[in-house]
Amino acid sequence: MYRIRDISLAPMGEQKIEWVCRNMPILNGIRETFEKDLPFEGLKIALSIHLEAKTAYLCRVLASGGAQMYVTGSNPLSTQDDVVAALAEGGINVFALHGATPEEYNECIESILMAEPDIIIDDGGDLVHAVHTKFPHLIEKILGGCEETTTGIVRLVAMDKAKELRFPMFAVNNADCKHLFDNRYGTGQSVFDSIDHTTNLVIAGKAVVVAGYGWCGKGVAMRAKGLGANVIVTEVDPIKAIEAVMDGFSVMPMIEAAKIGDVFVTVTGDIKVIDEPEFNVMKNGAILTNAGHFDVEVNVHRLAEIAIDKKEMRKNLVGFQLKNGNWLNVIGEGRLVNLAAGDGHPAEIMDMSFGIQALCARYVADHRGQLEAKLYAVPAEIDREVAGRKLSALGINIDSLTDEQEAYLASWNA
Repeated sequence: MYRIRDISLAPMGEQKIEWVCRNMPILNGIRETFEKDLPFEGLKIALSIHLEAKTAYLCRVLASGGAQMYVTGSNPLSTQDDVVAALAEGGINVFALHGATPEEYNECIESILMAEPDIIIDDGGDLVHAVHTKFPHLIEKILGGCEETTTGIVRLVAMDKAKELRFPMFAVNNADCKHLFDNRYGTGQSVFDSIDHTTNLVIAGKAVVVAGYGWCGKGVAMRAKGLGANVIVTEVDPIKAIEAVMDGFSVMPMIEAAKIGDVFVTVTGDIKVIDEPEFNVMKNGAILTNAGHFDVEVNVHRLAEIAIDKKEMRKNLVGFQLKNGNWLNVIGEGRLVNLAAGDGHPAEIMDMSFGIQALCARYVADHRGQLEAKLYAVPAEIDREVAGRKLSALGINIDSLTDEQEAYLASWNA
C-alpha cells in the first residue's frame, strides 16, 4: 500500500538509497545481524522520520529483520518523492508527499497508525501524539518505541511527568552516539550546506546569529566560525550563555542581534524566537532560517501579515518586503532548513543515529511485556555497540583497561 506523488520516480530514489548504503557501515552490519535473527518477525513498525535516502535505508534494515514497515514523513517539506517512490516499489507501505498540506500530512500519519503497529519510531512526537489523542485503542497493543529528536523528547518528558505517557519510549536523541555527533556535526554541516545551496552567497565576513546553544546550536556556531563568520549567540539559559562566551562567541539578546545579523539560524524548539520586533530592525537582505523541528521559531506567519510585498527570490527562498523598504528572505518556509532545502545530515552521521534507532527498536521487541509505560534512556550497551562499530568502520583501535586498572578504578581505598 502506498500514497505517493509518482511511482515513476523510483529509479532516481533507488540511486540515492544505494549511495547512502555504501556509506553506512553500521547499518550494513546491523542488517546482516537482523537477517539472521529476524527480531521483528510478525511485528509491525510505524515510522515517522524525515523521508530521504538515509531514512529509507533504515526502513529496509528494519524490514530485513522481519518487520512489516508502515512509513510516513515527519515534515511536509523534507519528504523526497523519488525516495518514497523507491520504497513503495520495493514493497514498503509508505504514505508521504512532498509539500503535503496540513490535512494530507495528518492523513498520512493516520494511515500508518490504522495498520495497528507494535512498535513506533518517531521524530518530533507526531505519532505518539496521534496515538494518545486519536487512536487510544492502540495503546494496549504498542510494545514501545523510540524518539529521534530533541523536540519530540521535550514532548515526551512533559507527558511522562504528567503520567500521560501510556507505553514505553526510548529517548534516542539523548544517547551519546546521537546528540554528540548528529546534533553537533550533522546539524552544523547540513545547515550551511543548505544555506549555501539555496542562496549561493558567502558566509565569511557575515554576522551569523545562532539562537540557542544546545548541541545543535553548538554545531551551527562552530561551523559558522569555521566558514569565517562573526558569530553571535542568543540564549535564555545563563549557563549555556557563559559557555558560548568562553567558546569565543558574542552573546546578546535577540532584539540587539537582529540589528546586526546577516544570517539567522534558530535552534531552540520554542515559538516566536524571531518575531515582529526583530523583523522591524533587521538589515535589508537578512536571511532567516530555522534548524529546529517545527516551523514556529521564526514567525513567518506574522512576517507575511506585515509585509507589503512577497516574491520568490530563488528556489526555496522567499523574500518579504516591509514598510521600511527592507527585504527579509526566508529559506524553506521557516521549516527545518537542512531538509526543506537540502539532503539533511551526512550519511556517515545518520549511520550512528539510525544504528541507535535500529538497536533500540530491537530492544523493545526483545523485552516485550517487561517495560513500563515511561520514558527510558538508551541502554549504555547500545551506545557503546554503535561507538564500537563506528570505530571499526574507521579502522581505529583504542586501549582497554587491564584487570589491575579496573580494580583500581573500582576501589575507594586503593
